[in-house]
This record gives sequence, C-alpha cells and structure tokens, in this order.
Amino acid sequence: MANNEMVVASLAKVLTDFKPEEISMKLETPKSSELGDVAFPTFTLAKVLHQAPQQIATDIVAKLNQTGFEKVVAIGPYVNFFLDKPVTSGKILRLILKEQSHFGSNRDGNGNNVTIDMSSPNIAKPMSMGHLRSTVIGNALANITAKNGYVPVKINHLGDWGTQFGKLIYAYKTWGSETEVKADPIATLLRYYVEFHEKAKNDDTLNDAGRAWFKKLEDGDSEAHQLWQWFRAESLKEFTAIYDRLDITFDSFNGEAFYNDKMAKVVDVLEEKGLLVSSQGAKIVDLSAINSSLTPAMIKRSDGATLYMTRDLAAAVYRKETYHFSKSLYVVGGEQREHFVQMKAVLSLMGFTWADDVEHISFGLITFNGKKMSTRKGDVVLLKDVLDDAHELALKQIQEKNPALENKNIVAEQVGAGAVVFHDLMNDRTNNFDFNLEEVVRFEGDTGPYVQYTNARAKSILRKSGVTIVDQNLDLDDVATWDIVTILNSFPEMVQRAWQQREASIVAKYALNLSRSFNRYYANSKILTNDQQLNARLALVQSVSIVLSESLRLLGVKSPEEM
Repeated sequence: MANNEMVVASLAKVLTDFKPEEISMKLETPKSSELGDVAFPTFTLAKVLHQAPQQIATDIVAKLNQTGFEKVVAIGPYVNFFLDKPVTSGKILRLILKEQSHFGSNRDGNGNNVTIDMSSPNIAKPMSMGHLRSTVIGNALANITAKNGYVPVKINHLGDWGTQFGKLIYAYKTWGSETEVKADPIATLLRYYVEFHEKAKNDDTLNDAGRAWFKKLEDGDSEAHQLWQWFRAESLKEFTAIYDRLDITFDSFNGEAFYNDKMAKVVDVLEEKGLLVSSQGAKIVDLSAINSSLTPAMIKRSDGATLYMTRDLAAAVYRKETYHFSKSLYVVGGEQREHFVQMKAVLSLMGFTWADDVEHISFGLITFNGKKMSTRKGDVVLLKDVLDDAHELALKQIQEKNPALENKNIVAEQVGAGAVVFHDLMNDRTNNFDFNLEEVVRFEGDTGPYVQYTNARAKSILRKSGVTIVDQNLDLDDVATWDIVTILNSFPEMVQRAWQQREASIVAKYALNLSRSFNRYYANSKILTNDQQLNARLALVQSVSIVLSESLRLLGVKSPEEM
C-alpha cells in the first residue's frame, strides 16, 4: 500500500540498521483511528538497542521528518503515524479511478498454475445444498487466485465412478423402469439409490450384488457401461443448468472415470518401490513410517476393484504432469481430512517432492434446522429448489421497494443466487452453519443483497449527478470520508490475505465493512451539493462502486445496476 510505503521510507531513514522489508513487516493498524492510521511497535527493538520501548518510540519521533504526515507521535511503545488526510485521499481515489477493476491486483503468482478441485457432484444424484460449499468456495478461490497473479485451473472432479454405480445399476435392473427414468431422470435415480440402501439394511447380499456390478463396469461390460453413460449424460444436463445460474464455469470435467486407464501407472510405481503390500487379500501402503497414527492407504480391494485413493493418486500425478501446478487445492469437506493426509503421505513415499504443494481446503457443514443432509436417507435439500425460492423472495422485496424496476426477474435471479452464494462465503469456511433462506435474502443486515443494494445506490448517485468526474481536485478534507478512504486503501492487502489464508470470507467481510461505512456517510452527508468538493465526493462514490463490484466479482456474485 502506498501509505505504508511512505511510512517505511520515513522510518528507514532513522532505523538505518534495518531493511525496509523488515520495517514493513512490523507495521500495524491501530485499533482506533484516534490512535493514528499506521503504527510501528518498538518492542522488538528493545533487545537490539538496549533501551525501553517507550524511550525508543520517543527517540524515533524526535528524529523523523514528518513532512507529508498530519503528525507523528509516540504513544507508549508505539510510533503512531497520522496521515495527511486530504493528500492521502486524493492519491487513493486517483489510483482507483485509474486502475478501475484492476485495483488490488498483484503479480505475486508470476503466472503459475493453481489447480482447484471443486464442486464434484455425484452422477445420478441431484445437486443438493451439500454441494454448494465446494462449488462456491472453489469458484471464489479461483477468482482470488487470479487476482493474485496466478492462473487458476478449475477442475470438476465428477463422482462418476465407484461402487455406488454398481448399486444403482443393480437397483435399476432389479426394480427400475426405463420409462420412469426417461420421464424424470435424476429424481428417479435418486429414489432407486435411496431404496437400495433401505433394502440393504435387511439384506446384505444387495451390497455384494452392487459391488459385483461395479466390477463388471470396471471390466468393461457393455451393458453396465451403456447404463453408466446414460446416467452420466442425464446428470450433466441438470448440473449444467445449476452452474449456469451461478455463473460458474470449469476448465475440466474429468471425473473419477477419466483415470481408469491411469491407475496402473500409479500401482506400478508403488510396486517398483516396494510400497505395495498385501493385507487380507487387499493391496495397501503402510504409512506408519511417515506418521505412526496414520492408518494404511488401501489401493485395491480384495476383489481387485480400485478405490477413491487409487484414482486420486492417479489424478494428482496427471494434474502435475499436465498443468505443472505450483499449488494443487482440493476444496472438499473437513470429514475427508484423513484421506488427503494419506494421499499426500503416499505421494511423498513415491518420491514426489511436490506432494507438499497439495492442499486440502476443508470446510464445515451446512445444516437445515440443525439437521445434516444425507442422500442415502433421502434427507436432501435440492440446490435448484433453494435457488428458485431465493429468486421468489428477492422478487417480492424488489416489487415492494422498486415496483417500476425494469427486468425485475433478471435482477431477482442475480440477487437471489447472489444471496445464497454470499451467505455461504461470509462464514469462515471451516465453520458449520445453519441455513435460513429468509434471513439470507434480506436487503438489510449482513447479507449479499445489502452489499448489492449499497453498490446499486452508489451507481444511482453517479447517474443522478450528471457529472463527469475529472482527475483533479480529489483531495477530501471531510472527516466523514476518511473511514471509507482507509477501507478502500486496505483492499490490495485484503486481496493478498484472502489468498494467503485461502479464505473467501475475508472478501465478504470486507465488502460488508465498506458497505456499512458508505451507508453511514450517505445517511449523514449531502453528496450532490454543488460546491468545490463535489468532484472529489463523486470520485469517492465511484471508487466505492468499483471496489464493491470487484469484491462481489471475486465472490462470484453479480452487481445489479439497479435494485
């Protein structure tokens, strides 16, 4: 940030024994604006200079050239910098107006690829709210990744292989109907799947029959493969409709089945390195040498069928060879933690040094009325239904607030879908949370529609002004604007932090904070008064809109012009 650079440059002239980057790392933001805008703590200098921190702070202030600052004071062990508000405001607004949506972008990633395994719904099952988190967290992280100079590669690792397909084929063959499936493919296949598990509770031979059909599928049985292709094609149609509504695209739909002919290579390497051992007829990798608490990684069942682990290992190797990633992110629920610890351990034993670049981006559960969802039991809340209901709730509020608005349905879709996405992302990803749609789609409070409405309000002010903003007289001396300016100035640092912590909620919380600050200003100020600072105030409004629009874009949320 430009302000911190000025502070660092000033301190570097006094603290000549320290490198500028060392000084920069120590800078803090005071808890209150009354304590200044940037603070430099002197605790760590006490051992080096053999003085009390308070005395060091006093001495530094005495030696500093305070030109360009409102004032610099010693407050206890801190050197507190008060920035020249008019000059600083002008610099920040000028930069945002110049860079527009590129404001906050950096080149830290140096164009390196980052693969992001995300969404990954299971074929022959509808997309439920259980799939929402992986989908929207992955999409937001992809946007944040690109903002930090990397090239994201979004991979939808479809659950299109595994024992569940053997179970589904058995169910279809035993009590299913082609007519039923054609009439309503996904709902019918889900019903068959739930029915299979209900019957299997009292008849374990069904599970054996399901495994046998999956083995046929793996062995290339034509009937099993034809049914699998049919189920997959119907599922993709439904998935695509959901992704279109969320405005999410992918670079690859290579699912588990894609790696069928790539698993042998992994098994061969494991055998060559003497890592594959037999255990009760199955093939496993003993991981106790890496971590004594880790259970063995199973590579093949006793019947020769492969598992998730086998396919995930093959996928990891393929992605490294294909995309040459610098990081490989797996946006998968926290309950899969051990699986990814095992996978990384196996990759390390195989001699792949890049195993450390594989990261499990875990997240908590969504519950409805305190209950966990399960497709096996049929307790599932469909994502399509939630998006439909969110659309209706948004439309109802738009009709009440702005009945003359054109394209109400389009805006309602942007607001409804945006509300669902924003609510998910404003929660720290590792936290569990309960979902209440009526609270999520409210236009007031900590919601996506509140941020969208704030942005639409800013755009409305700019339209009403009829003024073309010019790059001059941008210095604001209004104290009421300073809070907004400092929040705007922190946007680039926030973008970096969101990537470093792999945490989209940092962006969502930032957008809420900026929205609240702007609305306080709007409620207590006459922005469109025709005086010498009109241009500067409108530049502030436009900067807020630019940064809010970009924050929403990073989250995968639309920014309606009007609401």
